[in-house]
Amino acid sequence: MLVFLLALTVTFALYRMLPFGPVEMVKNHLMQQMIEQGSSPSPQQMERINMMVQTYTGIDPSKPWYVAYYDYLRNIIVYQDFGRSIFKNRPVFDILFEAMPWSLFISIYGLALGTTVSLLLGAVMAYNEGGTFDTGMTIFSIANTTVPYYIVAILSLIVFSFSLGWLPSGGRMDPNTTAGLNLPFIVGVVKHAILPVFSSFIAGFGGALAFRGNCIREMGEGYIRVARLRGISQGRIAIRYVGRNALLPVYTSIMMGIAGIFGSSIILETIFNYPAMGLVTYNALLNRDYPLIMGSFIFFTSITLLGILIADLTYGVIDPRVKGGSEREAY
Repeated sequence: MLVFLLALTVTFALYRMLPFGPVEMVKNHLMQQMIEQGSSPSPQQMERINMMVQTYTGIDPSKPWYVAYYDYLRNIIVYQDFGRSIFKNRPVFDILFEAMPWSLFISIYGLALGTTVSLLLGAVMAYNEGGTFDTGMTIFSIANTTVPYYIVAILSLIVFSFSLGWLPSGGRMDPNTTAGLNLPFIVGVVKHAILPVFSSFIAGFGGALAFRGNCIREMGEGYIRVARLRGISQGRIAIRYVGRNALLPVYTSIMMGIAGIFGSSIILETIFNYPAMGLVTYNALLNRDYPLIMGSFIFFTSITLLGILIADLTYGVIDPRVKGGSEREAY
């Protein structure tokens, strides 16, 4: 919560405190429009300008900074009022809330596929340590981590869209279909999402080597030898003992990968012209739509904090040593 309040404080400072900041620029833009219309702003018109600035940014420049700061926090936390987009002339919250499910769709699916495949490959590589499969996949994993995800995105777009024509080059649905639970619409959504999901999959694929190393270390522990001597099946040892304990060091980094995936969505969605939060943020930057930029910053910060919170709450599920606050430690 403190980090979220800090993020809101930073956006307020960028709005209000910086010289020639967004509030001043919006105010000057509105005043310039009146001057171009041949009228000098009167006190009544200045009051109206301040009200318009508050509508767009959520900050009244005529109020003291501490009063404006309180109003800014109250509007966002209580009313989810992030201001109004200058370019689209719509509430920022509505724009981002409509775009967020599409970003979640491609990002979460890409991260889930990348994490699942990398963990499975890491486990198989560990159980075949030194073999041909282990050597080949190690080389592939190292090469994969050295190639940026956006290069993969551009190459896949060139090959599968422009050269072969198998997949669409942009958009998120077929414009010739009717949105709803019908097969043509669903097929169109899936086809438009394949390349962005594949690029997110590549971005979330880097955990194979780390999981391989953890599995090899766990397989050398004494409790694994004891489990084998007790006659426990190899499948149970692999899943219950080796896999679970090897997952602990990489689990937090996997959850933090949620933040990284959403951060990379700006580039991915711009490359594929996929209308979601990343592309909305990019267009806001191009158009200097400051309320929408600040709203995107707050949304991305919230998603990052949510990933950290989920990791913290669920870590005890996979690690029995981590107990809830209601249980006291025994000494």
